[in-house]
Amino acid sequence: MKKKKMPMHWKILIGMSLGVIAGLVLSQFNWGPSFVRDWIKPFGNIFINALKLIAVPLILASLIKGVSDLKDLTNLSKMGFRTVFTFILTTVTAVSIGLLLVNLIKPGASISSETRTDLLSSYETEATSNIDKAFAQQETGPLQGLVDIVPENFMRAAADNRNMLQVIFFALFIGVRLILIPAEAAKPVKDFFDGFNEVILKMIDIIMLAAPYGVFALLAALIVDSPSTDLFAALGMYALTVVFGLIIMIGVYGLMVYLFTKRSPLAFYRGIAPAQLLAFSTSSSAATLPVTMERVTDHLGVPKEVASFVLPVGATINMDGTSLYQAVAAVFIAQAFGLDLSLATQLGIIATATLASIGSAAVPGAGMVMLVIVLAQAGIPEAGLALIFGVDRPLDMCRTVVNVSGDAAVSCVVAQSISKPVESINVVPKFNP
Repeated sequence: MKKKKMPMHWKILIGMSLGVIAGLVLSQFNWGPSFVRDWIKPFGNIFINALKLIAVPLILASLIKGVSDLKDLTNLSKMGFRTVFTFILTTVTAVSIGLLLVNLIKPGASISSETRTDLLSSYETEATSNIDKAFAQQETGPLQGLVDIVPENFMRAAADNRNMLQVIFFALFIGVRLILIPAEAAKPVKDFFDGFNEVILKMIDIIMLAAPYGVFALLAALIVDSPSTDLFAALGMYALTVVFGLIIMIGVYGLMVYLFTKRSPLAFYRGIAPAQLLAFSTSSSAATLPVTMERVTDHLGVPKEVASFVLPVGATINMDGTSLYQAVAAVFIAQAFGLDLSLATQLGIIATATLASIGSAAVPGAGMVMLVIVLAQAGIPEAGLALIFGVDRPLDMCRTVVNVSGDAAVSCVVAQSISKPVESINVVPKFNP
């Protein structure tokens, strides 16, 4: 019999725990901190660099594939436009809810000033660089941000993760143009990016195999640099903030269905429940898609021609739960480092998280890569990922539930908006797990 493998989230949690223990133990010896910084922390930095390495290729491949799969701009003018518009609207709503909650609850603000000082001293170079760039940004015109979205040189834009909005613009540009040219001419390019996307997804799988060791190294170094228990109390508050925001988004979907289709939110929740459970267990919108399709058409009454279009597009570009998590995580890490994010920076987080979610692959672990993009765009040290890796996997399971629920809700709304009303199903089968 084959030996059953331990799930990745347990490995990450074990790596986190061992990293904390190692950091606490080694910090008691005079030689311990230098040993961790010289011989353990570099492996954590390698892991972070590997995540940053595939950020640009992932955005390019996933976004071009997702947009070009729309196939016909005539569909985009009606069903496609309303689908994409509604997905973007719900994503902006999710990010806004995340930012509102994290600014109200301030989970990172409970970290003591001593801990913040230690954290900032560890990343003094990055902080100084960000301050210099902030002063330079103040001297630019009000529309400079809009100008910066359009790159003058794609290769130069792709060489710096801070230019992700330019990469996203270029990917959207290619994806739309693939729809406009003849299918025969577009096919080789689409086939290339389809294959390239598969390669990048496999790279994510391989990199995530190193996640337990990367987390061990990063957290051991973090504990040595700042052995404070208030950091972990703040981490618990961060997780609760994310979950609270995700619960609110589930309520938003029920309200959407009620307002646009006059269907009971309870009927919607009961109808989609099996797909939500599968999403929770797999952390993958793509793996859940067949079940989502069946529940939406057979139990929520959405016409098949609508569901077959909206749901696959949603599995690619609709990542409301992931976007909300990215907003909360970015501000939490900034709070942990004692960084004060301006309103303009947080509006930038809304834009970046919304656009990055379009290119976020529907597989476990991709959300963390997208978070690197959001952090880089907001000028927040990417090494702060070490703070949240320990609880990322359970939160990934929760936010995938929101992603799938959003796909189902939008399919109901779009069906109603294009005069293909959701059928009235009086009896919703009882859910039997």
